[in-house]
Amino acid sequence: MEAACTKSFPPFLDYKTEKYVLTKNRRIGVFHRLLQLGVLCYIVGWVFIVKKGYQESDNDPHISVITKLKGTSVTKGFRELQERLWDEADLVKPSQGENVLFLVTNFISTPGQELGVCPESPTVLDGRCSEDSDCAEKEPVISGNGIKTGKCNTTHFTCEIYGWCPAEESQPIRKIPINEAENFTLLIKNDVHFSRFHLSRSNTKQTSDTTYFKSCTYDPVSAPYCPVFRVSEMIREAGHSFKELSVLGGVVGVDIRWNCDLDQPGSTCKPQYTFRLQDVKNNFRTATYYWDQDRHQYRDLLKLYGIRFEISVTGEARKFGLVPTAVSLGTGCAFLGAITLLCDLILLYLDSKADFYWDCKYEKVKPPKGQEATEPNPEQNLE
Repeated sequence: MEAACTKSFPPFLDYKTEKYVLTKNRRIGVFHRLLQLGVLCYIVGWVFIVKKGYQESDNDPHISVITKLKGTSVTKGFRELQERLWDEADLVKPSQGENVLFLVTNFISTPGQELGVCPESPTVLDGRCSEDSDCAEKEPVISGNGIKTGKCNTTHFTCEIYGWCPAEESQPIRKIPINEAENFTLLIKNDVHFSRFHLSRSNTKQTSDTTYFKSCTYDPVSAPYCPVFRVSEMIREAGHSFKELSVLGGVVGVDIRWNCDLDQPGSTCKPQYTFRLQDVKNNFRTATYYWDQDRHQYRDLLKLYGIRFEISVTGEARKFGLVPTAVSLGTGCAFLGAITLLCDLILLYLDSKADFYWDCKYEKVKPPKGQEATEPNPEQNLE
């Protein structure tokens, strides 16, 4: 009956089962348990507790940022010591509302410029000359203020140029002309939406008090949902002082981070702010154009120094999910299986008694008597 079944059924229908061998090898046993303990600590401690591998995440939220700066200041030194009032329309470049803004803290003014011919500034190296041949006609002055006319001004020993005259001079930089700027306040309104979990959050407090945002200032403990920041405090959190940056300007990065664990109470999902200094110099030029009664065009040139605020928002929301939990557990089981395979390889190939363990693990089974396969004798076939 057994022979008939063996002949009638194909080999792929055979059933194979594993044979387990209990090996009394203390070194391999200790090594095996230590590896298992390490894998368990990794899965439980790192994957599930630290990395929270049982949660699915959304780390690409939809973000909106609105900024608004408030403050006024009065300075002198514009058009021959004439006082000028500065407010947010003058001090913030570009227009408010973007996630990048420039706060003016210092300036150099060249008022009353008009198109004409005048000597280049002596501080411009490419504009210096000793004779007319040094000033090639219609050649632009590198890092200068106009186009060379072909003549050398022997009074200033600079090339005459066609441009806005008088040329901008490198005047001594005033020390903190806009003193009140450090007390200005910056409103940063931020909204995030995690589409995967249909979750929306804002860094502003939900209140019916219309005067709250006009009187509050951000504090991580007492007012974490007040989006109003004092400029001097932001720079101090970046590790510097307003006086250091107000002369030549700088760049301050504002990072807003949302870490929302949706398995915890909703109050834990709140913004975290960090401030960092990215550069210690920052300036650009701007001009205001106007005409006199005779329709002659003039302009007031301003070289503005200030602090550039760059606001970036990142976030991640996490919540329990069956798929990431199954993947983490499956990874742990795969590691445990790999440990057994590693110990088998060491036992069968590297141990001093490898041959003995090989014979114990892999048993050679002989068929019952009378069923041995008989091979044809080549010599008989030749007869």
